Amino acid sequence: MFDFQNNWVLFLALVVAVATVVQVIYYLVVFSKLAFYKGLSEPSSSELKPISVLIAARNEYKNLEKNLKLILDQDYPNFEVIVINDCSWDDSQKLLEYYQEQYAHLKVCQLIEQEKYPTGKKFALTIGIKAAKNEHMVFTDADCEPASNQWLRLMQGQFSNQKEIVLGYSPYKKKNSFLNLFIRFESVFTAMAYFSAAIGKSPFMGVGRNLAYTRALFFKNKGFATHQHILSGDDDLFVNQCSTPNNVAIQIHPDSFVYSEPKTSFDAWQRQKTRHSSTGKYYKTKDKALLGAYYASHLLFYSGLIALLILGLNWQLTLGVYLFRFLVQTTIFYLVLRKLKSTQLIWFIPVLDFLYLVYIFIFGTIGVFTKPQKIW
Repeated sequence: MFDFQNNWVLFLALVVAVATVVQVIYYLVVFSKLAFYKGLSEPSSSELKPISVLIAARNEYKNLEKNLKLILDQDYPNFEVIVINDCSWDDSQKLLEYYQEQYAHLKVCQLIEQEKYPTGKKFALTIGIKAAKNEHMVFTDADCEPASNQWLRLMQGQFSNQKEIVLGYSPYKKKNSFLNLFIRFESVFTAMAYFSAAIGKSPFMGVGRNLAYTRALFFKNKGFATHQHILSGDDDLFVNQCSTPNNVAIQIHPDSFVYSEPKTSFDAWQRQKTRHSSTGKYYKTKDKALLGAYYASHLLFYSGLIALLILGLNWQLTLGVYLFRFLVQTTIFYLVLRKLKSTQLIWFIPVLDFLYLVYIFIFGTIGVFTKPQKIW
């Protein structure tokens, strides 16, 4: 029987209650901003600003061969595509020169490896930004595929006199594996967090696979200078550094999505996430606090429920608490998944949500105690 005189059980029950309330607040107050967002915009045919598309590519011959034409053939009247060939030793340069003969709006910046002066993606992007002739810039990666030829119209349509940053969505392509299922879930959850924060005027990050900002903003903030030495962070750290409550817009029209190739092995995915996890410690204090409160309540919710079951709490009450949070969570998630065209994930939420807790605990710990990879 459940004994309220048991101090440990009472303490754990209080912890679970607080954690549940915090989790529900995040879903109903924070994440609901994306769930109920009504700001979808159609491709525009008026006021089309000149655009520069930037892609930093290192040994990406196959991906460039597959995806570059989809970007060069965008339905847009005035744009250039700048590919920074970042010290590739494959045949990327030959391929890019071949495309240059066919597309006058393709510009190639070739970087040569120098042992004493290692480059990295941020250096490559900086070179490309300096070479760009247009004020408004859209960024993606070589392994990314726009969902439609309206991608640039939709992204540029969110710029205005106030809006200097546009956050897009870049889902991972669907594959038949459980790892892929989790990768897609993690991508959706991350998008739900940063889109909701931007709608709520507290933007904290973006994803470089589908991101846009102005040259003026880049140079006003001295580019990547504050984190140039860190391998990752050209997207999330830059947005975290340069965003304000009023200068960020989002674009979640399905035709604006940019699909990316996921890692297909656990080792490759682990290396990628280990590299990315080291940047969170450099976020603004308020952003770390907001993210930390969610992750802490997530951890306490599950660990507290498990501990109460072990200590003998009535299982019906435990199940009721779990189902209450689950109902709130899945309602918001379903609305978000509909917007992000990933509704098939809803059936796996109970498993994926728990695994996400394990994922955050492991990679969050790695991020805190591991020094970020540096380029020199």
